[in-house]
Amino acid sequence: MRYFLHLAYDGSQYHGWQVQPNTRTVQAEVNRCLTQVLRQPISCLGSGRTDTGVHASHQVAHFDAEFAEGMTSELLLYRLRRALPPDIGPLALHPVPADVNARFDAEQRTYEYFVVSRPDPFRRDHALLIDRPLDVAAMNEAAACMIGQFDFTTFSKVKGGENHYVCYCYEAAWHPAPGGLVFRIRANRFVRGMVRLVVGTLLDVGRGRLSPQGFKELLWSQQRVAASGAAPAQGLFLSKVDYRPGIVPAEAQAG
Repeated sequence: MRYFLHLAYDGSQYHGWQVQPNTRTVQAEVNRCLTQVLRQPISCLGSGRTDTGVHASHQVAHFDAEFAEGMTSELLLYRLRRALPPDIGPLALHPVPADVNARFDAEQRTYEYFVVSRPDPFRRDHALLIDRPLDVAAMNEAAACMIGQFDFTTFSKVKGGENHYVCYCYEAAWHPAPGGLVFRIRANRFVRGMVRLVVGTLLDVGRGRLSPQGFKELLWSQQRVAASGAAPAQGLFLSKVDYRPGIVPAEAQAG
């Protein structure tokens, strides 16, 4: 039987989502605890990778397992919550059809990047401090250039390993948020490093170092070296993963 596990995590102490040798990752911790609780080898696959220090308020992973007698989804979720480290929180667990894939069946993903305008010791690992004024209108004018289908080579990591860099972006805008701003971007797919590179370049627009038209020209240039540096990892969250109707029960869907 195949299951979807919905979870949230603080990525501050992890070298990203994906299993890597000789280092601590979120996926490795989830695999370890699933294996421990179910008493069988388990390897889960996430909807997408998050880099070192990046968080998730909604990640989805699938795994295959045969439950022992007496084990239910509710009991497994209960035991996972006690087995996993406190910075990884299982949110929901439910069966899915055997051919459903958490990564390849995801239709849209949403990321959010948080900026605070004054020091907040409680959010030092979860938001970027920028204590100088930003031109939010200019940043939103630039962000609007990304709505639609574009080649995002400019905003991709070198040697990212993708077969192509074309993404369809449905939403990209800055919004007021408690203590500062949040940038929300939603697309059918993201290339490696894309959101942090987009945010870093948009912040240059906000600081007056780049015009909205200049941002558009960077996007169209498809030249990675043209983009600004990536924004720091700590402000970034994978916040929602969407699937076609019928896969995720209403009670398990992210808000």
